[in-house]
Parts: sequence; structure tokens; C-alpha cells
Amino acid sequence: MHLAAQAGVRYAMKNPSSYVHSNIAGFVNLLEVCKSANPQPAIVWASSSSVYGLNTKVPFSEKDRTDRPASLYAATKKAGEEIAHTYNHIYGLSITGLRFFTVYGPWGRPDMAYFFFTKHILSGKQIEIFEGPNHRSVARDFTYIDDIVKGCLGALDTAKKSTGSGGKKRGPAQLRVFNLGNTSPVPVTRLVSILEKLLKVKANKKLMPMPSNGDVMFTHANISSAQRELGYKPTTDLETGLKKFVHWYLKYYSGSKKRSSW
Repeated sequence: MHLAAQAGVRYAMKNPSSYVHSNIAGFVNLLEVCKSANPQPAIVWASSSSVYGLNTKVPFSEKDRTDRPASLYAATKKAGEEIAHTYNHIYGLSITGLRFFTVYGPWGRPDMAYFFFTKHILSGKQIEIFEGPNHRSVARDFTYIDDIVKGCLGALDTAKKSTGSGGKKRGPAQLRVFNLGNTSPVPVTRLVSILEKLLKVKANKKLMPMPSNGDVMFTHANISSAQRELGYKPTTDLETGLKKFVHWYLKYYSGSKKRSSW
């Protein structure tokens, strides 16, 4: 199971080389080791919903085009999917890619909105809420970490063996890609309202036009393929998931000023 990556859309504009190093070169290094192993392992790895880029058809399906990335991060994940195809074709590696949709929860990434919104609301700092043309709300298919873990285990449990040996292909091998989302996009304004309710603090909000940093207006997963093939069934709605996150956040950061967000 390969989950290591340089994640996030915005930081890719500041440090593009770190994304190429981790998401492309790092992935190739892993596949090089796996192709030469005997026996070869089956591989499950983390792609991203970002590969759908400028796609406007919803919900996003694995059959949709993914050749119009909106960010460098998305482009590196799309490159990973193409590289996976290459190693599957040449060396017989069994590879499953999982397109994660806005994963959140305890121990999550501090650069994601739900995390730093919580931090800023509690400190009284203003939060910026982005909106699109004609005041359209940005929406995300927030997926709780426990549901994602179940999808990952389902992918591992159903992965077939690689067909190569010592770097030589002996027959066709399994190659799959699945969406792992929650199938219910939620406006970011709703996310903030839930956090205000859970934290019992009113947010200092400022509506801002969507910046041109590679973020997209919405994400929405079609998970029928993962349901059918992996037995994937998300069960955690956003309010339930955020309640668990807030409980963890308050407990983790209470009474410890030395702890940073990273």
C-alpha cells in the first residue's frame, strides 16, 4: 500500500519540484523495486480526485476524461496513473489506484480548510471563504478517514497477484482505478456553519473570489464501481465526522502551547 505523497493544491505553486520528486520520481522508484521483486507484490496506491480537473460532468466517474488538470498536484497524480499503466503493461504488476475525495478527520492535514478554519475560529482570526462567479459556493465531497480506510482495505483484499517475475511479464495483470468519496458534496459555507455549531463560536468570515491557484469549484464522486468491486460503502456524514474531528482537536491542543499544527 503506497500512500506517501506531497499533497495539496496550493503549495504546488510555491514548491513544484517537491511534487515532482515525491509523486512522480518517488512512485517510479517504488515501481522499479516492485517489478524486480520475486515474487512481485500487488500494489494499491493513492491517486486523487484532483485528476478530474476541469471536468464539469457530475458525479465524477472513473470513465470520465482526466486530461485537463487544474493544478500541478493534479498533473503529478495523473502522471502517476499513466506510469502505473506502463509498469502494468510492461512488467505485469498488479496495480490499483484510489482517487481520494477530500479526506478529513482526526490527525488530518493542517493545510486543509476544515483544520485551519477550526484553528482560526477558536483564535478569533478571520477566515476566508472562497466563492465562484455569481456568488456560487465552492463544494467538496468530504470523505471521513474511517470510510477511506475501509476502501483501502477493500482494494487490498480484492487485488489479484502480479503476473511478472524478476522484471519479466508472464501474462496480463490487473489494473484498476476507483473513486473513494462520500457521494454528497457539501458547500464550504455549510462546513463553516457546522464548525461554528460544534465549537460554539461564531466565525469571523470574509467572502472572497476564488483565486487562480488550481482549486476547482466542486468535487462529486460516483462510487458505484468501488461499491460493486470493493464492497465500499461510506457511512459517515460531514456533521458526524466533524464532531469526531473537533473532539480530537480540542483534546489534542488543550493545555499544550508547544504543539504546532505540523
